[in-house]
Amino acid sequence: MDEIVIVEYNPDWKIHFQSEVERLKKALDNNLITRIEHFGSTAVPGLTAKPIIDLLVGVQSLRQAKNTAIAPLKSLGYAYWEDNPDPQRMFFVKGLPPNSPRTHHVHMVEPNSVLWERLLFRDYLRKHPDEAAKYTELKCQLAHRFTNDREAYTQGKTEYIQSVMKKARKITDP
Repeated sequence: MDEIVIVEYNPDWKIHFQSEVERLKKALDNNLITRIEHFGSTAVPGLTAKPIIDLLVGVQSLRQAKNTAIAPLKSLGYAYWEDNPDPQRMFFVKGLPPNSPRTHHVHMVEPNSVLWERLLFRDYLRKHPDEAAKYTELKCQLAHRFTNDREAYTQGKTEYIQSVMKKARKITDP
């Protein structure tokens, strides 16, 4: 079972992220990676979160990544989601229930991916603690309601995330 568990912010998440970046850089072809960002709730100081480090890994080409990244990431303990319905992203999970809890997600995308826009959400919450507090409250309610339904939990956050993204875009758009 892949139960949704929300925990208080852990300042060590920054350290876990940086450690994983170093492992990824050692394992992957340096010509493949364009940048790596920490995103998701563990990237927002003070925000409660599922204790899973999300890494957004920019790559020159997904085709190249499919040829060169899967085996090295598997050697680091990641499982690759081959049936991912999103052709614009490769998705890897470290730790899979029931054998162990999820600890990391790697989202591998090209430089023009819309997934980079998620950094706007992260940055907005970092700058607006009142908004982060609202998000915490929503996530806790949803985790309680959908403890064993990851999709419903995620879907329940969609409207709120869209409203924050609208605010964040206003700040960044000229």
